[in-house]
Amino acid sequence: MIKILVAGYSGSMGQQVLKLIDETPDFELVAVFALGATESDRQRFGLGEQVKIYNELSQIEHGADVWIDFTAPSAVFENVKFALKHGMRPVVGTTGLTDEELAELKQLALAQQLGGLVAPNFGMSAVLLMKFAKEAAKYFPDVEIIEMHHDNKKDAPSGTALMTAKLIAQNRVPHHQGAKDETETLAHVRGGDYEGIKLHSVRLPGYVAHEQVLFGGAGEALTIRQDSFDRASFMSGVKLAVQKAEALDGLIVGLENIL
Repeated sequence: MIKILVAGYSGSMGQQVLKLIDETPDFELVAVFALGATESDRQRFGLGEQVKIYNELSQIEHGADVWIDFTAPSAVFENVKFALKHGMRPVVGTTGLTDEELAELKQLALAQQLGGLVAPNFGMSAVLLMKFAKEAAKYFPDVEIIEMHHDNKKDAPSGTALMTAKLIAQNRVPHHQGAKDETETLAHVRGGDYEGIKLHSVRLPGYVAHEQVLFGGAGEALTIRQDSFDRASFMSGVKLAVQKAEALDGLIVGLENIL
């Protein structure tokens, strides 16, 4: 049995993870963590009597093999650091970690001799989009990214969009796109910039998680798009990450690297 602690269990993704654990014979939920957690959540979320409920990191006792994190960008770094220091292998879907924070967590994982996974997206369609976009960048160096999410998402751009840009940049010479004398009559209308790649974030009710990568060339264009209509679509990736966590050497970034 793989013993699991779920951080952010009361959120939309956290609830999907609880369902996944309940439906997977070799997964065991031993604890949950959220800042607003109370004992009343036991009945509200159908938590068994053996499941420990925590609302502060300092309360958490060692006992889980895997720490699954779907919390908030402001909390994820300290959460994952705590997990690694206490012998728990992290499986992280929370976005917002900076390159510097990831580097520190990777060093800590090696020092603790623990493996884990940080994935901007656990959906197979998103993983394939990133893979295809990286390949297309060899032939279409002019590209922009549009990501669309629900209006409760706290960080922008999405971790998936930023990772897409980073992968594209590996196959593309950085350069300015658009007119050299381009001006913005409305501030930031051209979006964010990653090595010359423009990123645009949309936040609207009714959306879940969507991304399109637009490539332009002389006389032609290529659009790659993925849509996640239900958060349940991410659970196959989470399940795979939990099952492989023990065998991973260090902290891996990107679901595609363990497929």
